[in-house]
Amino acid sequence: MKNYYNRFAKLMFGLLLYAFGIMMTIKANIGYGPWDVLHVGLSRTTGISLGVTSIWVGVIVVILCILLKETLGLGTILNMILIGVYMDLIIVLGIIPTAQSFLIGVIMFVAGLFVIALATYYYLSSGFGAGPRDSLMVGMSRKLGWSVGVCRTILEFSATVLGYFFGGTVGAGTVICVLIVGFAVQTVFNLFKFDATAVHHESLKETMAGVFGK
Repeated sequence: MKNYYNRFAKLMFGLLLYAFGIMMTIKANIGYGPWDVLHVGLSRTTGISLGVTSIWVGVIVVILCILLKETLGLGTILNMILIGVYMDLIIVLGIIPTAQSFLIGVIMFVAGLFVIALATYYYLSSGFGAGPRDSLMVGMSRKLGWSVGVCRTILEFSATVLGYFFGGTVGAGTVICVLIVGFAVQTVFNLFKFDATAVHHESLKETMAGVFGK
């Protein structure tokens, strides 16, 4: 049982860290990351908050993950919901300042990408199920035999193009993200000697059985 508590704490820390990393890239003020180009574009079009828009995009991505036969677990559901909630909370609290110069913005943006990569390691390694976007990344890696870094870059580029057509803002940060995010994820995974495709992610049924012994 203690192992479950430790893993759950790891999951929750990773999700909070992920939201913080996303908001760092947004507050860098040099253009949005690819998924946020999509989220902001949809938010502007629909009038829904940025966090809630992120949740709905997550729902759609989950459907794609099901088609790739990826395991959906507690982590998948909490990722889909809590990151969006945390994003809106961080915006309301105003705890991340907006960068006032391009150089500071670049540094802040790149740092945010590595925070996101570290967050990805934490919640994926908990084994409760990858988040929607990372489940899609891992599913592509398994299906195509490509590295998670390459698959992540492909997904980021696709989100950028789709987000642009929905009216999202594409800037220097978008280009930096497309070029660096795959490298950041792969670097962090290599640092921790972590193979995302080798992790057994529990389904909701397995987690409940482990906790309640049924």
